[in-house]
Amino acid sequence: MSKVEKSKRKQLSEIVSVVKLSSLLFVGIIVCKYIFTDGRIAPNSAVAYYTIMSIILPIFVLVLIYFMWTFSSKSKMKNKYGNLISNIETVAFIIIFTVVIFVCGAYESEYKFLYLFIIITTTIESGMKKGVIVSFISSIIILAMDLIMVPGDINVYFENDLILAGIFVLTAWPLGFYVKIESEHIKQLEDQVNIDGLTGVYNHRYFHDELRKKIMQGKMDHKPVSMIFIDIDYFKHYNDLYGHQKGDTILREMATVIKENVDLDNIVARYGGEEFAIILPNTREDIAMRIAENLRAKIESTYFEGEENQPNGKITASFGISVFPDKAKDDMDLIKSADDALYRAKFFNKNRVEAYTSILDDIKQNISDEKDIELVASIKTLISVINAKDRYTYGHVERVVIYSRLLADQLKLSEKEKATLIYGAYMHDIGKINIAKDILVKKMKLTNDEWGELKQHPNNGVEIIKPVESLKDVIPLIQFHHERFDGKGYPHNLKGEDIPYLARVLTVVDSFDAMTSNRPYNKRKTYEEGVEELRKCSGAQFDPDIVEAFIKVITSKTGQICIGKIEAGSEAAVDSISTLTYDEYNLKL
Repeated sequence: MSKVEKSKRKQLSEIVSVVKLSSLLFVGIIVCKYIFTDGRIAPNSAVAYYTIMSIILPIFVLVLIYFMWTFSSKSKMKNKYGNLISNIETVAFIIIFTVVIFVCGAYESEYKFLYLFIIITTTIESGMKKGVIVSFISSIIILAMDLIMVPGDINVYFENDLILAGIFVLTAWPLGFYVKIESEHIKQLEDQVNIDGLTGVYNHRYFHDELRKKIMQGKMDHKPVSMIFIDIDYFKHYNDLYGHQKGDTILREMATVIKENVDLDNIVARYGGEEFAIILPNTREDIAMRIAENLRAKIESTYFEGEENQPNGKITASFGISVFPDKAKDDMDLIKSADDALYRAKFFNKNRVEAYTSILDDIKQNISDEKDIELVASIKTLISVINAKDRYTYGHVERVVIYSRLLADQLKLSEKEKATLIYGAYMHDIGKINIAKDILVKKMKLTNDEWGELKQHPNNGVEIIKPVESLKDVIPLIQFHHERFDGKGYPHNLKGEDIPYLARVLTVVDSFDAMTSNRPYNKRKTYEEGVEELRKCSGAQFDPDIVEAFIKVITSKTGQICIGKIEAGSEAAVDSISTLTYDEYNLKL
């Protein structure tokens, strides 16, 4: 519910409550008038005093209690119990008015108009349907009094009350229509504010508002909240080919497909450009994965005009998934992690579903020191910042991790050494956070000063992770992965076996991917040329034994498949550098 609607409801609730309170005061006045007229009680007698006190005080206390209830806890209770409170309230007022009317003359009573109070308030509060129902009940009560208490021919009271019954109904009906029209008008205004004008789904602002609410509700109810990010593959290519008007048509059709294939309680929004987001309350990650995979297949099988000219011959989409609280601590963390998962899906050949995962999350599970956990979370954020600054670094790190896993098995490293190598591969470029984006993405050859700045990233990386005791074994990999076997590397000119073994392993993997990837300032080599370069530099830049082991693993059957997959992707757009999937090689981050 929007702030505008909440404000409107609050104002209406206060108006309705004031009317109800006023009606109770009228009831008190009517009761007092009835008691002290026609000589029932002498005004100046002691009996009168005690009678007044016995009547007025309870009424005053009841009105005070109702006042406090109305303007304090009522709204909270209504949020929890819905219409039940409102229905009980309405029935209570009808009973009170009926008793007062019956005591004050029944069919002869001049206070039958009291029902108008509850008819008006119910109609304003709950709409025309309930207002008409209350008006019919009120009409039946007053007409029943006439028929039961004055049997025989139709009497003048019945005729007058028949007119009054008509007034009751006519009060509820037009007022109900007005309330309905007003609500529809407000809904239209809200739609203009909350709905994306192009696609008809919710917009970016509404998405953020609802995500915060769903996360808060999930915290209170201890229920998960999943989120799916969707990005149309090669959408820029489609726009360049057909123009933005055709592109807008694809966006509208894509929004329709998404809306038609998710549950009504899921919130579909256009996050921006060609990105959509889905909020799935009370949904586990495995269910969200299944929903996303079904949606991916549906999009792939749906025909979109002009899709045959797309790079893969179809209009497809990539999906990133994360879930609160398992993989995110709040709404912004959920967005960031889902976006990271989407980035991974785009990176691995597009048209796929990826759930968020992070090596650093695995590290945090094995850390008991709360301070270290916070530091690792900060490192995780820094890596995300680097990925955003330099898309090459993201793809490079992903591939280095894959190669490191393959080489670790070939070298028969222990589980501890393997984990250290993988963590080092994942974080070896974290020091680039301090390098200017202009240098990281520069397309021309770097100047000496720029190279000097770039060479500082190993030491910068060490300073970042040094405070984390659990990552102390990773420090040598980050600090020495640019050292050379012949002692001509940087930053410390270490030589031969003075360079830690795992750092030498990482150097081979890191250099091979660097030379076989498109970089802003360096033309990529083919994988055959990369192998030849490794052999050429063996004993000079690289440890010869590690070079031979790496060449052996990448020229094996599994390695050839791996190379073929990566090479096929490297010729594509920059956000599709690799198509290797972890599942194919049982490689899980």
